[in-house]
Amino acid sequence: MFTYEPLWNTLKKKGISQYDLIKVHHVSTGTLDSLRKNKSVTMNTLNDLCIAIDCQIQDVVQVIKENE
Repeated sequence: MFTYEPLWNTLKKKGISQYDLIKVHHVSTGTLDSLRKNKSVTMNTLNDLCIAIDCQIQDVVQVIKENE
């Protein structure tokens, strides 16, 4: 399972709002909704986010192991 909790923490640290993601970095509202709901997004989207907000992938997504 994935969580995008690191993304929200990174945005807060960098002073970037969700509005900024949409208007400045051209992240679609659909993508933002998927991120909010921890739904899957493409690696290309994760790459674009990392470039846009100048961070590493671990600053955006975390893998959570499910109980086996």
